[in-house]
Amino acid sequence: MTQERPYQTLSSRYLWQSRWYNLRQDQLRAADGSQFTYTVVEKPDAVWVVPVTNDGQVVLINQYRYAIDAWCLEVPAGNVEPGSDPHEMARRELREEIGGITDRIVPVAEFYTMNGIGNEVAHIFAALDVTLAQPAREPTEHIRLRLVPIDQALRLARSGDIKDGPSALALLLSEPVLRNTHGEHAP
Repeated sequence: MTQERPYQTLSSRYLWQSRWYNLRQDQLRAADGSQFTYTVVEKPDAVWVVPVTNDGQVVLINQYRYAIDAWCLEVPAGNVEPGSDPHEMARRELREEIGGITDRIVPVAEFYTMNGIGNEVAHIFAALDVTLAQPAREPTEHIRLRLVPIDQALRLARSGDIKDGPSALALLLSEPVLRNTHGEHAP
């Protein structure tokens, strides 16, 4: 069933543009004729990768995030470059952030990360039988690895100890793949 758009876009302009995201301001008209301004965060699609070693350890990263001035427990993630395949970007982020190498990257899910204000789509992957090598991090990435058993990683996501929402959701959505692969018991 196709639904009608409730707003008509009258004009658009960019307030800010960068290589990471843009801020676009739209003038809209509602069905009743009223007009209002809506600001949208335009952001490329991104990947989140749940890496698991062949002995059942989830490789989490503890990463410093300037915007909140705190270290956050997360899974490896990054933007999908224009014209790139999300699957290949997942492989690349895995290698860059944790030095992870694997031939087994499984697509898990897709979701919007901020559909009230932005257009970013999250592509979630589970990376299985990961071996760790030397990472190739960007100079702005400050990352420490933390390997935990699958059950503990899922508990961290459920308890709110992983405060990065997409990382927590990526772990929870990956649970069936992780359990099928490693036969862990439910926490």
